[in-house]
Amino acid sequence: MAMVCLSDFEAYAKKYLPKIAWDFFAAGADDCSTRDENILAYKRIRFRPRMLRDVSVMDIRTKLLGTEINFPVGIAPTGFHQLAWPDGEKSTARAAKAMNTCYIASTYSTCTLEEISAAAPGGLRWFQLYIHRNRAVSQQLVQRAEALGFQGLVLTADLPYTGKRRDDVRNGFRLPPHMKLKNLEGAFEVCKMSPLDPSVTWNDIYWLRSLTHLPIIIKGILTKEDAELAVRHGVQGIIVSNHGGRQLDGGPATIDALVEVVEAVQGRVEVYLDGGIRKGSDVLKALALGAKCVFIGRPALWGLAYKGEEGLQDVLRILQDEFRLSMALAGCASVSEIGRHLVQFSKL
Repeated sequence: MAMVCLSDFEAYAKKYLPKIAWDFFAAGADDCSTRDENILAYKRIRFRPRMLRDVSVMDIRTKLLGTEINFPVGIAPTGFHQLAWPDGEKSTARAAKAMNTCYIASTYSTCTLEEISAAAPGGLRWFQLYIHRNRAVSQQLVQRAEALGFQGLVLTADLPYTGKRRDDVRNGFRLPPHMKLKNLEGAFEVCKMSPLDPSVTWNDIYWLRSLTHLPIIIKGILTKEDAELAVRHGVQGIIVSNHGGRQLDGGPATIDALVEVVEAVQGRVEVYLDGGIRKGSDVLKALALGAKCVFIGRPALWGLAYKGEEGLQDVLRILQDEFRLSMALAGCASVSEIGRHLVQFSKL
């Protein structure tokens, strides 16, 4: 079967992954309306392409906090990659390095931070953190990540409690016995309730800054009010995210929230986006509306399910090629030429 677009990888993953794993990756909260809206919202944005522009030489590179990547698509933090492929996050790290882009490794990885680092030395990696009730566990993770050469700390802000994902409840989802949350082994035996700390506030960013020299990126921002607070608390980046529609159902699509956040920060910090990216033209729309880079979650897992590291490289390469083509057809020869003039919201 020729893999031509990302939906081909989705169809493959749905067919071949065990149902419990597919349901876990695909799940949204409640009615899944926010999950689905993340994708639908892109269809309401139209291009205003410009003609007769020299697009014979294309430059699709960009920079994340000063580090150059080959194109503005990174890999969002998602948990449990071994559910998709036996080598798990090691394959993810290798694919990201091969494509010269950024991989955000999850707290809930099924490989250790050490294994992820060793799999792709020199790759651009950030570490995604959940703050736990046992603060010593979180502190140790941050310091391990920095010591291993991770270059950014991504604090997920939208998960004081886990959203209700109905299929996971029906399936009684839990990791198979041979898989472990490798970075947290032994940390939670004494904790009978959820290990996540629901008392986390903006002030905890100061605590994180006392632990590390890494730039802090906050993930899960959807409003101008929180974007302002993020800037005020000294973060270096914001990921506009609704956790793939897995948390509060009924929130905005991330591409819709992006405009508000970008206007609020006014270039003081870099703004990124995840959620709903399925085509290279989606990437172009997000950049036109002010995102510096986008991150893919579920499509990365579909690539892993297809052929591990090779499959994920295929997914990234397709997005890269589609993005380059969309840029050229819209009349942009470099990322610096992409702007708000390129898109309009269609009338409903």
